[in-house]
Amino acid sequence: MKLRSIEIADWPIILEIQLECYPQIEPESLAVLQSKWLVSPQSCFGLEFNNQVVGYCLAHPWIANSPPSLDQQVGAVKAANTLYLHDIALSAKAQGKGAGRLVLSKLKLFAQQHGYATISLVAVLGADSYWQQQGFITHAIDKDLSGYPSDACYMIYTL
Repeated sequence: MKLRSIEIADWPIILEIQLECYPQIEPESLAVLQSKWLVSPQSCFGLEFNNQVVGYCLAHPWIANSPPSLDQQVGAVKAANTLYLHDIALSAKAQGKGAGRLVLSKLKLFAQQHGYATISLVAVLGADSYWQQQGFITHAIDKDLSGYPSDACYMIYTL
């Protein structure tokens, strides 16, 4: 499993992986996904196995306790104080190969190098149990998460 920068040619595959991983959610548009990458290409990457993209990670600087809405295009944030993990999506070809741990290790290193004390995310579709196992803690926020699936919960990992 290899992590690498996302390339323009990867986006059709990334859209396919999004559909594979989240069939019960309205897919986010290419423009929305790319906005996260354009804001912080160094914290977004593809996962490659046997020279094929089998997963992706989209993360970007953001403001703690105020996650972007689902399907929201993002821009640069001046007062960013958390690394927001929008998505780690792995096709069936990547699952069980340690890809999640590999990605999270890289994100922790990035956050530390850039002065972020936390990594935050919104867990959906029962993923909160996975994130709890990785050290994330559910955190109540004032922001309405009704645009997310009904089980959405905001979570924070403190470095």
